[in-house]
Amino acid sequence: MRQKFPDYDNCIVNLANSILNEFTLPEEGRQGLKGFASYLAKNYENIVVILLDGMGTAIMEKNLDENEFFRTHFKNSYSSVFPPTTVAATTSMISGSMPCCHGWLGWDCYFPKLNKNVTVFLNTETGTKTFAAPYHAAHTFCGYESVVSRICANGGQAYEVTPFAEPFPKTFDELCEQVKTLCKKSGKKYIYCYWNEPDATMHDKGCYSDQARQVVRRLEGQVQELCNDLKDTLVIVTADHGHMDSQCVAITDYPKIMECLVRMPSIEPRALNLFVREEKKAQFEEEFQKEFGEKFLLWTKEEVLSLKIFGTGDEHPDFREMLGDYLAVAVDDLTIFNTRKEAETVIGVHAGLTEDEMTIPFIVIER
Repeated sequence: MRQKFPDYDNCIVNLANSILNEFTLPEEGRQGLKGFASYLAKNYENIVVILLDGMGTAIMEKNLDENEFFRTHFKNSYSSVFPPTTVAATTSMISGSMPCCHGWLGWDCYFPKLNKNVTVFLNTETGTKTFAAPYHAAHTFCGYESVVSRICANGGQAYEVTPFAEPFPKTFDELCEQVKTLCKKSGKKYIYCYWNEPDATMHDKGCYSDQARQVVRRLEGQVQELCNDLKDTLVIVTADHGHMDSQCVAITDYPKIMECLVRMPSIEPRALNLFVREEKKAQFEEEFQKEFGEKFLLWTKEEVLSLKIFGTGDEHPDFREMLGDYLAVAVDDLTIFNTRKEAETVIGVHAGLTEDEMTIPFIVIER
């Protein structure tokens, strides 16, 4: 498989920063997305970004024919962030900052102030249904100001249309109707939309299953129908990350590795954040390389920081403490879950350093 590192000069953060530059005063060092300025220069009244979770370039190309709507409006590919996963990448799109800056590193994060692994969106201790704290850990320790709120604070119009924001659309059709209503309001505006498909279906059924293909085609048809009803609008369809099918194992089935760990891995099953007992580091390195060395890169914390794999910019104050002693990153079709149940049920995966996971589409519809 082809390895692909994030391109932090041409990634989803740059898309967010192009929007910020358009609606607020430009800031030094805020770099926009290559090729996007020519579309913004046309001064459309509405700028709509529709982010379809998991619909990387490979997913689009392999599930849709060349003459279909998304592919005929596809302009080019660009990069997700590391890890290419929903928590890190959508937070980068929403905030306009790199993962090392916002601290939302993956599905499960180690929060040093709690000394716990926390499932970020659910605010539960990883692997349990117990709340990690009487407050939302990620918002408390890694709070950020969104692009939408910054535009509004600057006197502009901006909106989020997602299942997690009022009026909480329950279907993609409802989301599209909300976009249409907002686009009819007077004045220039930015509308950010998020939907959790095709990611959810691909995790369960695989990236190139009949079910995944049907979901991608249905979403494409709904977006096309939406665009036909819009005027004076620039629509960008993109993704937070790509996807791939994988073999899966459980780390609990490797006792010689488990006895080296201080706590269970965090971040993601294809980007494992590993805290290792000091006296067991030699054993850990030997065992991990023996079992997974052909499928994973194993970096020390110092190597991770040197590579700047989580991006550049002003690091979150807790970022370095959130990182373990090692980071193991998938570069092939193997994924290491914390439990056998997950390993036996998940097919589609992401968060590793392959081209299919890292590469996302830039689809442009001008109305």
